[in-house]
Amino acid sequence: MLEVRNIETYYGPIRAIAGISLDIPENGMICILGANGSGKSTILKTIAGVLEPDKGRVIFFRKSITGLSPDRIAQLGISLVPEGREIFPDLTVRECLDLGAYKRRDKAGIQKDVNLCMDYFSVLKERRSQLAGMLSGGEQQMLVVAMALVAKPKLLMVDEPSLGLSPIVNVQLFQIFKNINKNEKTALLIVEQNAKAVLSIAEYGYVMENGRIVLEGPSEKLAKHPDVREFYLGLKNEGVRGTKRWKRRKHW
Repeated sequence: MLEVRNIETYYGPIRAIAGISLDIPENGMICILGANGSGKSTILKTIAGVLEPDKGRVIFFRKSITGLSPDRIAQLGISLVPEGREIFPDLTVRECLDLGAYKRRDKAGIQKDVNLCMDYFSVLKERRSQLAGMLSGGEQQMLVVAMALVAKPKLLMVDEPSLGLSPIVNVQLFQIFKNINKNEKTALLIVEQNAKAVLSIAEYGYVMENGRIVLEGPSEKLAKHPDVREFYLGLKNEGVRGTKRWKRRKHW
């Protein structure tokens, strides 16, 4: 579905990502792990057209989307849920959901997808007439995901969805991601620091450090890698000597 090929993106003179390549299959569930400042969010913004790469290409269904505007990329079927729960606090929950479908013209389809989102996020159905700014942090996170889904994307990209949420809400949210991927056949690319949660639902993962991918592989194998266990899962590697720093990108 999506091919990212050797992209380099800068913030002024600072190179944020250096020669990144990754693939997302149709209906796939992919995750990107990494510490703050490793370049994870920059990848999502580059794919979504918020940032334009200085080098490399982004290909969506075999057509280059490099350099297209964010609204054009969204129309093609890529939705981005940015970090920080960027909602419209003075609109109601229902108005926010309608706004998520602002590029669509199929009223019956929009209503069907709004109802579907309220089924996935039942708390939004209960609060559909409430101002979005009055929702809790977890409810706001659910709302921004629902707004992106109403746009009916082929690829949903989510940046740090668990940030600041309670463990219970995290479990609910990641289960919903799993259901969306399975039931709606929507591909997901999730950037997340909660390695345990995201590796439990993703099929394949990439690990980033200093703007580069240093490790990749099926999620089950990543979860057993000594460095992932130590740095992201907080587990000791008894009888296994970790590298203490990534030396090269490893691919299974």
